[in-house]
Amino acid sequence: MRLLLFGFLLCLSIAGSPLLAAAKTQVELLLGNLQSRPGELIPVALKIHPPKDWHTYWRNPGDAGEATKIEWELPAGWEAGPLEWPVPEKHVVSDITTYILHGDATLLTSIRVPRSAALGDVTLKARVSWQECQEMCIKGKKDLELTVRLADSAVVGPHGAVFDEARGRLPQPASNTTVQVRLEAGAAAEERQLVLEWTDPAASQSFDFFPYADQGIEVGGASEWSKSSGGPLVGILRKKLTLIDAVVPTSIRGLLVIAGGKAHELTLTVPSSSGPAKSQSSALIGASGSTAGTTSDQGSQSLGLMLVFSFIGGFILNFMPCVLPVIALKVLSFVNQSQESPRRVRAMGLAYGFGVLASFLILSLLAIGAQRAGGLASWGMALQNQMFRVVLTIVVALVALNLFGVFEVTLHGGVMGAASELTSKEGLGGAFFNGVLATVLATPCTAPFLGAALAFAFTQPAAITILMFLVAGAGLAFPFVILCWDPRLLRWLPRPGAWMLHFKVAMGFPMLATAVWLFWFTAPRYGKSGVLWLGLFLVILSMSAWVYGEFVQKGRKARGLAAAIAGAVLLCGYVGILEGQLNWRVPPPKLSANSLKEGSDGIDWQPWSPEAVQRARDAGHAVLVDFTADDCLNCQVNKKTSLEIPQTRTKLRELGIQAFLGDFTDEDPRIAAELQRYKRAGVPLVIVFPKNTTVPPIVLPVILTPKLVLDALVEASRD
Repeated sequence: MRLLLFGFLLCLSIAGSPLLAAAKTQVELLLGNLQSRPGELIPVALKIHPPKDWHTYWRNPGDAGEATKIEWELPAGWEAGPLEWPVPEKHVVSDITTYILHGDATLLTSIRVPRSAALGDVTLKARVSWQECQEMCIKGKKDLELTVRLADSAVVGPHGAVFDEARGRLPQPASNTTVQVRLEAGAAAEERQLVLEWTDPAASQSFDFFPYADQGIEVGGASEWSKSSGGPLVGILRKKLTLIDAVVPTSIRGLLVIAGGKAHELTLTVPSSSGPAKSQSSALIGASGSTAGTTSDQGSQSLGLMLVFSFIGGFILNFMPCVLPVIALKVLSFVNQSQESPRRVRAMGLAYGFGVLASFLILSLLAIGAQRAGGLASWGMALQNQMFRVVLTIVVALVALNLFGVFEVTLHGGVMGAASELTSKEGLGGAFFNGVLATVLATPCTAPFLGAALAFAFTQPAAITILMFLVAGAGLAFPFVILCWDPRLLRWLPRPGAWMLHFKVAMGFPMLATAVWLFWFTAPRYGKSGVLWLGLFLVILSMSAWVYGEFVQKGRKARGLAAAIAGAVLLCGYVGILEGQLNWRVPPPKLSANSLKEGSDGIDWQPWSPEAVQRARDAGHAVLVDFTADDCLNCQVNKKTSLEIPQTRTKLRELGIQAFLGDFTDEDPRIAAELQRYKRAGVPLVIVFPKNTTVPPIVLPVILTPKLVLDALVEASRD
């Protein structure tokens, strides 16, 4: 079991590996002066050069991402000023808004030298941290040094053009600009409508407001712009404002950005009453960027309800098809433990529960890490990593071989020859690993209640996210722990005997089926030859396990030679196939759109994108969208029972409804954002968009029936 537990921990470390990939952005600190005088400000520029088509984040990243930071290590008495930022771009994916610096950017700051500083060279150290994103997001950091020369006179350095260009990109204080501000009631107690009315010749152009971070509020990215009719030309902007801790701000700082990239820096004075108040342009307001929170202010009652949902959803996972193979293993454990002392049985139950909780804790930390790296978390996100899927396929195949008796892995060594010996060797480690494995195999499934609970968790602070995951884990572990806590509940089980050896082998078949299922959607990702090469590696793995079990564990002579042969065969398979043929550590390309087709008699699925759906609706079609994944058994069941059936295909053709498929087997930030938008933590998610664009979409439940789908299609086709 130690080998299997190591394999799972390796899987988890691999799943998080994209977050640890090497950053490619180049950063450089430049001094404005060749030499400076004590008591003066030294201009400093931070040049950021990301790869082509990549971006970093502004001082307020928005709904995701992390702002660039500089942490200085300065001599006593020296002071670093705040960063000055260029005007960012507004980047919107679905309803997720971020403020980015696309391509090269230069941030300005200054360092004040104390008058008492001695003349000569002084070395300043700084740690620059940033986040760079394109299709994936990577955190980077670099330690830099600057040598400042202090002298009796100042000499301007050779980088004047860099500083001049950077200053030209800074937002400018507004002049002769009047902005009326008012707050209107919102849909919830903590929500307001921020309304800005700008009287200015430029108000004929659309404009937006980009807030600074850390002001005790969250200003939504979506903007509604209009202009008044008659009288002075007034541009009107509306944005959703969410209060933090129910405190109404007295002022709001940010940028008034005009179409074309020009921006004014403003401090908006919020009226204390319902009347509007004028705002005054500010001097440059400096504050180092920090990550904007994406938490929603939920009441304690909502949190309590979501905790109940989380527990119920975790409990239901015990009965989902993804977890059935592990349930078979647990049945065998029940039989083994039924004859042991109550203390031993309880310890085994607690070990299983700790295995589940530890796994859910790791999954929650991975989700938090993904969000802080600028991505979007989802339930089952680990299985979107191809390396994780390969390792998990190998681990589950080894579990099946172990159950078949090809080799034995126990905590104390030796060969299991009888039921009593099996009982004594299973141990707490085996119970812990059963909890780990149950969690891993549960991740492709989204149980009722669990989707809503975890979707809520992904919008909360880290502590709440972890709590929600642990409560779901408690729900998954609950039945087994309760049965073990009261051994009287196990009396209905048969007594141990020779039949258990046959039962153990029989339980290897559902585990082997799980390995085949993992292989089914893992191997094709490596192209046409992926099935062949990964299949051959599993054969080599099985042969190595057989040599180890037959000639090392059971043999009496030349055991060292047999172990060397088994290791050499496995090493050759790894180097020649996984590394040589599959290059398995490099993410394979995504499947082409043609792979979405079911065949000439199937639904004419089109690749999903928000733009494609909008075009279909603009053309007057109702739309069916299926967000699915190959590793989601619920999705496959829905497809076979309710989607890819003659009645649904006929109804789609009759009503002229277009069908789009969003494949979430591999990571896709746009699909993750769509799941978050509809309060789902993972797939399946099936949505029917009505022909009438003013009617809200119909979101179908996790478990589908033909009637649910057909009724939704008919409803959506009405004018």
